[in-house]
Amino acid sequence: MTISLDAVYAVSDDVVAREIEGEIIIVPLVAGIGDLEDELFTLNETGRAIWDKLDGRRSLNEIIKELSAEYQAPPGELEADVLGLVSELARRRMLVAV
Repeated sequence: MTISLDAVYAVSDDVVAREIEGEIIIVPLVAGIGDLEDELFTLNETGRAIWDKLDGRRSLNEIIKELSAEYQAPPGELEADVLGLVSELARRRMLVAV
């Protein structure tokens, strides 16, 4: 699966996310989402910052620019983090392209 920085992604209707003790926990609502051995998926602080911006309106490029301004992190590092997380979540069908 190829992830484009110009693409827009949103959270799948087949998952629900909740914050528990500062972490985002993603729970599949239907069979076949995520991994068979790992039904829950947790996000650390970096993953949460990215997740919160995956609203179906902003491209990944826009998200990277926003995160770069907020966290004063190098865009190249953020790009790798965003692409890695989006690729993994899209592969698991937790995110959908809009």
